[in-house]
Amino acid sequence: MMPGMQYLKSAIDCHIHACPHINGRSVNVFEATRQAAAAGMRGIGLMDNFAGSSGYAALAMAELGDLGVDVWGGLIMQPSCGGIDVEAARSALAYGYGPGTGARYISLPTHHTRYIAEREGRSPAYIETTFQVSDKGKIPDPVPEIMELCAKADAVFDCGHISGREAVALCAEGRKRGVTRLRTHAGRYAKDDITAITELGAYCEFSFFFITHACQIGLTHSDAEKHRTTASTIQDVAQRIRWATPERSIVSSDCGISVLPPPVEGFREFMLLLEAEGFSEAEIRRMNTVNPGALFRVGGGEEWRRAAE
Repeated sequence: MMPGMQYLKSAIDCHIHACPHINGRSVNVFEATRQAAAAGMRGIGLMDNFAGSSGYAALAMAELGDLGVDVWGGLIMQPSCGGIDVEAARSALAYGYGPGTGARYISLPTHHTRYIAEREGRSPAYIETTFQVSDKGKIPDPVPEIMELCAKADAVFDCGHISGREAVALCAEGRKRGVTRLRTHAGRYAKDDITAITELGAYCEFSFFFITHACQIGLTHSDAEKHRTTASTIQDVAQRIRWATPERSIVSSDCGISVLPPPVEGFREFMLLLEAEGFSEAEIRRMNTVNPGALFRVGGGEEWRRAAE
């Protein structure tokens, strides 16, 4: 057995990019499901910047559900997916092959945000169209109504790729609107923001992608433009996990792009790096199995919810 494979038994990778794209993928959705099953994993979550992914997930479950891998999807509210729109979110929550197969998360944009657009060097005209939370912390409409839809459906509200300050404001608003399942992407956040996020009951996700060679080249993520992102180190990630604590952290591969290993392999490598940074097997299990299982209701979610308490 390859080193690190023991960490994948029953593990859950809640962030992979195996859906169709405008550039190459390392796997398609069926291949990702089969590879996860071969590794003994319990679940994978599909992310897609071009379309809702709950339909792909429902198809995978209809065809490969006997493999024992829970596959789910959701909606990232990029312009190509209908933008930040109540009806788009409402449809996504029901989109699949019957009850229980709709979106398990609704996410604010991952690239069509002021925070990311400025980092990518987008044009002023483009930046003006992007999502942001004002410096005063006011959450723009119709986000509060979308949060209420997530609360009613018991779905995850994902803050998307925004600044730490904005994530804190969104988590606070989400709690006020009844959301009990909150995810943030906290790989670059300051300690105070991470602490505030976790105190609000949200999870901080940390992904393998941002410590890989994929950050060295221009990539297409949400349109035809190629952009680079600043790489982190495993030490950066480990420090932020400790700020969040393993109890409120989730680790994911964020793999699927062709220049990286397939998600299962990327996930295995990430677990070995976390082990090298001193995280115990119990802490890694908490972050790669218990927390994502509880957040995304994997297999119904009850066993993970109890384990997380």
